[in-house]
Amino acid sequence: MRLLHFPVKILFPNVPAAPGMPCAGEDRSIYRRGARRWRKLYRVNGHIFQAKRFNRRAFCAFCQDRIWGLGRQGFKCIQCKLLVHKKCHKLVQKPCSNEHVDPIEVKDDANGESTLGRASSVRSRADPEPPLPETPPAPASAPVRNEDLEPGSQRQYSLDDFELIRVIGRGSYAKVLMVELKRTKRVYAMKVIKKALVTDDEDIDWVQTEKHVFETASNHPFLVGLHSCFQTPSRLFFVIEFVRGGDLMFHMQRQRRLPEEHARFYAAEISLALHFLHERGVIYRDLKLDNVLLDHEGHIKLTDYGMCKEGVRPGDTTSTFCGTPNYIAPEILRGEEYGFSVDWWALGVLTYEMLAGRSPFDIAHAADNPDQNTEDYLFQVILEKTIRIPRSLSVKAASVLKGFLNKNPVERLGCGEAGFLDIVNHPFFKSIEWEMLELKQVVPPFKPRLEGERDLANFPPEFTDEPVHLTPDNDTVIADIDQSEFEGFEYVNPLLMSLEDCV
Repeated sequence: MRLLHFPVKILFPNVPAAPGMPCAGEDRSIYRRGARRWRKLYRVNGHIFQAKRFNRRAFCAFCQDRIWGLGRQGFKCIQCKLLVHKKCHKLVQKPCSNEHVDPIEVKDDANGESTLGRASSVRSRADPEPPLPETPPAPASAPVRNEDLEPGSQRQYSLDDFELIRVIGRGSYAKVLMVELKRTKRVYAMKVIKKALVTDDEDIDWVQTEKHVFETASNHPFLVGLHSCFQTPSRLFFVIEFVRGGDLMFHMQRQRRLPEEHARFYAAEISLALHFLHERGVIYRDLKLDNVLLDHEGHIKLTDYGMCKEGVRPGDTTSTFCGTPNYIAPEILRGEEYGFSVDWWALGVLTYEMLAGRSPFDIAHAADNPDQNTEDYLFQVILEKTIRIPRSLSVKAASVLKGFLNKNPVERLGCGEAGFLDIVNHPFFKSIEWEMLELKQVVPPFKPRLEGERDLANFPPEFTDEPVHLTPDNDTVIADIDQSEFEGFEYVNPLLMSLEDCV
């Protein structure tokens, strides 16, 4: 009998042919449950409002004043396209007609004068300053090549600069490949996103946030950093560090549970990575076994910043309902405003999984009861169930789990007045030399077996057995993409660039 941890306990009444191999009838894809975002909609008088951003001058249909600000400045009804201030949306008395009404916006004419006009649904970048004359959409042209750049300008990359080697991962809207930069023979991972899947303003904001966090993460030893970004008319490409040791999900499926000293080491390195992000105003929001990678030495690296929220100052909160179901904190499920506390809850869930070999929310015999095998029931368990700590764990381990898994975020470990220092000083981490750990001068308890730089033995075969190719572009799909939404996406990490120039 083989037990693998997942939001619901699943038993396979047979034995695998060899350690690490699947049982008969087992589909491994079910264990890698993707994170989700629930878009926040506001319903008033039949209108369904969603936060939107505008780079042209737009005026509120209620108070007639201009809608301005940073980010998503106002609300737009997704049915009739009515535009209002966020502060005015509850005051709208005109019911939604469910018929498309072009919102009134202001364009700048050729002389810089403002003129009223009708515009269709706007999907473009926010205007932090008074708008300048509008730039026409960028044509769907091929990416810029190095030789096309002016002397002294920053180098740009394209797909032609890389050899595609193998598929190593796949998410809900992206594929991850192992690639080689032809010029230097260095191996990287490449995250590929189809622009057609980035369907609205929020999706575009999330892609830009992921790029910004990747840039920030390049300065920390336990976060996957960014090499470069480029695009084609149909796709966005993130070229990132290739971390060869596989993820914790892959290793946990083979070991079931980890010794306490192993779990302590990983939890401490993850804590440092989260603290680094929090100090820079970033809530991670997607900590899970799949997103914790091991490098060739055995140190951890967090990856996948698609769920991050940036620009969060001390005391600020947000309210987006998002995350991987098994790791979502109670305050998110209660619909409360939240801050960095949700990351410490997720670390508690992950630490429990490492120590106990199962989720703290596993439900006995749930596989036999369809009513208990649903997302809603899982959320109910997270909110109401008392978490039971296995008796086999030490007193210190039980204490740190109770601290992280406190359903009250105010009392949660890492969320008090001392913040991260409460974690550093917890008895469970007493043996950790934090300064040495951050300098990667502590020897990891486990070193992945690797036979070379391109060894993929630690990656799931359901990914690595996939054919390596990108589907041909569809001109009809490309014609519907507003390329101006992705202006400025290109990026090259100057530090990695200087290292390559030395090759």
